[in-house]
Amino acid sequence: MNSSHDRIAVFLPSLRGGGAERVMLNLAKGFHEKGVQTDMVLAQAEGPYLDDVPASISVVDLQAPRVRHALRPLITYLKQTKPVAVLSSMGHANIIALLARQLSGASSRVVVTLHNTMSQKMTAQSVGLRTFGPLFERIFYMWADAVVAVSHGVADDACLVTGFPRERMQVIYNPVITDELYRRADEEVTHPWLQPGQPPVLVSVGRLNRQKDYGHLIRTFAEVQRQMPARLIILGEGEERSMLEGMVAELDLKDSVALPGFVPNPYAFMKRSAAFVLSSRWEGLPTVLIEALAIGVPVVATDCPSGPYEILKGGALGELVPVGDVRGLAGAILRVLNGALLPAKNRELDRFERDQAVLSYLQLLRGVSGE
Repeated sequence: MNSSHDRIAVFLPSLRGGGAERVMLNLAKGFHEKGVQTDMVLAQAEGPYLDDVPASISVVDLQAPRVRHALRPLITYLKQTKPVAVLSSMGHANIIALLARQLSGASSRVVVTLHNTMSQKMTAQSVGLRTFGPLFERIFYMWADAVVAVSHGVADDACLVTGFPRERMQVIYNPVITDELYRRADEEVTHPWLQPGQPPVLVSVGRLNRQKDYGHLIRTFAEVQRQMPARLIILGEGEERSMLEGMVAELDLKDSVALPGFVPNPYAFMKRSAAFVLSSRWEGLPTVLIEALAIGVPVVATDCPSGPYEILKGGALGELVPVGDVRGLAGAILRVLNGALLPAKNRELDRFERDQAVLSYLQLLRGVSGE
């Protein structure tokens, strides 16, 4: 490994398909385009987004079966490569990055990012983790050169839960909108439901897990179908697949609800949909919601903590409904399908342009007040 005075390491558990992984990959590409040597340092070099890493960005595989096992190889990487800074994402990876810097004696700056609403994630944790986890995180985050939240809601929530000083936490919106997004949205899609002359299609994208609450969306869709013909495509993979497939069969929706799994290009699906629907119980700053707005798709979202309210400007750019409200979500979807909502104007989405985020992160990573 060669050392560099201006090398940045982006540290993640893997490049499995998720919003945070996509954001970090967008940042890595942006750093590289600004002339910064960039390494994607992965606990395990796996996941569908690996194919999207440009050949000019080095992929460093720490070959760690779990994130905590990445500590020793990350220490070795920091000693040998000496990056000017490390940007980490996701809870365990943040802790490992900070601990590795301390134990290695490296001078690298460490900037950690928070992508999700901490209080909501804690509801599924053990009593011990809920009790001591926030204290643990506050102590470690004090070691960071900067702590970045992806929305004001995420920042406020994290500080409330952990006691971390709010004035030490910064907010940088995710680098979502890129030329690549528009190019990929224009690619062809062969799914028969998205061809001309078919009933309107709703699309949602995300992991099939409790957070995304697709059971609620499927029940809502059953209500929508009673009012007008429509179809629903949910793109993603996860632990709730069998439960969701059972619900589709029970509600007799096999001919109108599809679960194709993870697809490399969800944007082509989204662009050809009648509406994008986000049904989450909680979020940080849902990337897919911004992407749908950017490519001109009307959106409906639950007003979950946090992100949708900030993205949609309190409902000015899309429909917001309470979490778990089947009737409210169905009504919002029907309003959109009947043409009651126009797509957002691009100028209202400037805050999510990639260059803006890339420059903000580079300032933090280099420890300077400006470029």
